[in-house]
Amino acid sequence: MDYAARAFATDGYHSTSVTAIVSGLGVGKGVFYWYFDSKDELLRQILLDAQREMRLAQREAIAGEHDPGRRIEQGIRSSIRWLSDHRHLFALMEFARTEERFAPMIRQSERRTVADALPHVSAGITAGLLRREDPVVLTTAILGVTSHLARVLVLEQGEEADRVAAAAIAFCREGYRNTGPHPGATGGG
Repeated sequence: MDYAARAFATDGYHSTSVTAIVSGLGVGKGVFYWYFDSKDELLRQILLDAQREMRLAQREAIAGEHDPGRRIEQGIRSSIRWLSDHRHLFALMEFARTEERFAPMIRQSERRTVADALPHVSAGITAGLLRREDPVVLTTAILGVTSHLARVLVLEQGEEADRVAAAAIAFCREGYRNTGPHPGATGGG
């Protein structure tokens, strides 16, 4: 599965045939079809495993942390690091989002991610760490900022994961408001 995932990410899903996969592994097609009915089934399994691994990394990152704000930050950091460390899987997730036969599983994963993060955001609201807002909206906004920055800066531009995570965390903490003096401001009001 790792070989196929890397081949799909490098050469493209549509361009990578079952023959190319088994040839690269030095096995016959019978071995492939023993485990998978089709190339689509293989990609679905790769995506499911990747989603499960990322969720496990997120859970491990926040384990034992009682402060909901720090749990959110550690979750953001762990997500971006995982996506950076597994860029080939990240690229496949992005590809799957664009293909109608795979897009429903990506949308389901996104709903699961919101459900996983929602208790932490709700706890942050209750603790007064996050503004009083619809917790689903806040959770979706945090995840949206995180995933967009990861896609554009990590996947597409190759930026360093911890720098991108710090930017995502800072933005999620402060939003777009400037809390300091505005350059060129003359005072008055």
